[in-house]
Amino acid sequence: MPNLLDIKARINSIQNTKKITKAMKMVAAAKVKRSQIKVLAARPFARALGEAFAKVLSAVEVFSSAGLKIERAIDNYPVLMQKREQKTAGILVVTSNRGLAGAYNANVIRFVLKKIQEYKEQGISSKLFVVGLKGVASLKRKAESDGFEIVKTYTKISQEPNSSNAIVIAEDMAQAFVDNQIDSIEIVTTRFKNMMSYKVEDWKILPVDDVKKALGDDLNESNSVDPLMAFEPGVDNIMQKIVPMFITNIVYQALLEAVASELAARMTAMSSATNNADEMIRILTIDYNKARQAAITQEISEVVSGADALKN
Repeated sequence: MPNLLDIKARINSIQNTKKITKAMKMVAAAKVKRSQIKVLAARPFARALGEAFAKVLSAVEVFSSAGLKIERAIDNYPVLMQKREQKTAGILVVTSNRGLAGAYNANVIRFVLKKIQEYKEQGISSKLFVVGLKGVASLKRKAESDGFEIVKTYTKISQEPNSSNAIVIAEDMAQAFVDNQIDSIEIVTTRFKNMMSYKVEDWKILPVDDVKKALGDDLNESNSVDPLMAFEPGVDNIMQKIVPMFITNIVYQALLEAVASELAARMTAMSSATNNADEMIRILTIDYNKARQAAITQEISEVVSGADALKN
């Protein structure tokens, strides 16, 4: 017969856990709404910037740094726009700092490892720039066995990323590209779809083969330059400004999308955990009542047996 005290202790423990999961669900629900607003507000700007970049890019025939003042690697647009043989892929992996978000981080890491394996089969090595404690912890264990290198880690980005975070990451990756440490730049992140779902995506940034792939979104079909459009002070100067904006904004958008997706995943996971706790409490309460009833029945039987023994 089950021990009544043990069952009662389990019920109390699950009730305490339920309070925590319910509170986390409510917090995530409040935060994901704010993140959703930020993501939806940022997408039109990213799309418009991509269209402008595509139009300007179509007008440039030769990339030249003559007369340009280059202080940062990300300003060196002639090198960044180069298309060269890909020997090493640079991948920015966006994960979260915290767990309890269902399979969110596992899905991203699984996607990255598959991508690394595909590159390995093509004779291309991989260098990773990893955002989030969960990604850093998981990928460090796999680095040696799967044959890739983690170049930089970013673990202090909050759940409210800003443009400063994106600038630091974009500059680090641009520096690696200019120094020939990597031959391409791409981002593995999650695209926020709605409160219940997200999708792991791979955004190609450099070399610029398709701006649509870089943005992970659809642009207008026509990206040709308006014949009346004039460039002042010149196309090279404009390219030096728009290329860093384009790269940095994609990184920023990836961070926003990832945070919203993570919070949505956490809200869903905590909702499921709360429902499971309710079900476990219901089942344990039935077991407790059955055990209590059995104990009472046994006590009554013992009393009756004792009374019969006294009569005899």
